[in-house]
Amino acid sequence: MLKKCFVVMVSLCLAAVLAAGSGFAADEVKVGIMIPTTGGTATDGKDMESAIKLAVDEINAAGGLLGKTIVTTTGDDACDPQQAVAAASKLISEGVVGVVGGYCSSATLPTLALYGEAKVPFVITASNSTALVGANPGIGFMINSTGDAQADTAVGLFESLGVKSIAVIHMGEAYSEDLAKISRAKWEEKGNQVVAYEVVNKGEQDFSSLVTTLKSKNPDAIFWTAYYAEGALLIKQLRQAGYRGTIAIGDGSNSPKLIEIAGRAAEGVYCFSNPIVDYLPAAKDFAANFTKKYGVAPGPYSTLSYDGMMLYADAVKRAGSFDKAAVAKALKATDNYEGIAGPISFTDKLTLARSNFVVLKVDGQKWQLNK
Repeated sequence: MLKKCFVVMVSLCLAAVLAAGSGFAADEVKVGIMIPTTGGTATDGKDMESAIKLAVDEINAAGGLLGKTIVTTTGDDACDPQQAVAAASKLISEGVVGVVGGYCSSATLPTLALYGEAKVPFVITASNSTALVGANPGIGFMINSTGDAQADTAVGLFESLGVKSIAVIHMGEAYSEDLAKISRAKWEEKGNQVVAYEVVNKGEQDFSSLVTTLKSKNPDAIFWTAYYAEGALLIKQLRQAGYRGTIAIGDGSNSPKLIEIAGRAAEGVYCFSNPIVDYLPAAKDFAANFTKKYGVAPGPYSTLSYDGMMLYADAVKRAGSFDKAAVAKALKATDNYEGIAGPISFTDKLTLARSNFVVLKVDGQKWQLNK
């Protein structure tokens, strides 16, 4: 009897080990979160993580997913390509059945091959460089519109303001350079001028030389396509130097932190943004629950991150399985899934099948929807 019990115990332990290696431990299933929790974009990254975990809490409270409780594990990509590879490797080694997140496109880009090799479906909630499209091995599902849609939004705003000449500034990495190139091309196709096309280094703080160059070119508008930490300082220094033209920024700078850092210099700045919680009626309950749980208001990528986790769960239910290939197939077949940030369907390139960009403007030290 003792021998029989021992055999049963060993068998159960072995089954548990094998299950853990596949992302399962007893009645649990493991989902990865890949975002920056350190570095200059950590504020947005942690906000995304919180939104994903809020979705997980709600799923678990409603009985879990196919009878399993979801547990999460986070990989910090630090908005850095090398660290992102390490983060993705960590998540894969821990046996995740899916990944939700992706903030900086330059960090997301090298992870696609790793997730592709491991067949792990990846719901990409913020990263939107068109460079991701060509590198996608069929496992990355982008629920934020790509740089093409954002560039169209930018061109439309500039034209509506009577702008004829612009300067474009990027940071030389996947997201910002991609957006800069597309915007320049689309603007010039309209017969307009790009009088300056400049690149700055990540972490740069003194833009005096660039400001001098931009003032000498005297563009009607300046378009910053990178992130808020450097963008806020550039805006501040431009205004201090007397530049009074239009300043616009891409969605990588749509954080309230930009206003906080730039101060009064941010007043009147335009931003091309994914839908934020303030202007999404469907996000009212989400915002209340987020604030109650974390004690702060949800940030600019919180709604997409929440939607990303809920979409992954919906795909698992439609697949009737945690099998990675089956879930990826279900994600691809998504037909107008109703997220709080709007409906989600995918093109044949696995990009969002609509433009979700809106134009915001700083008014009274707050982002306001541009009328």
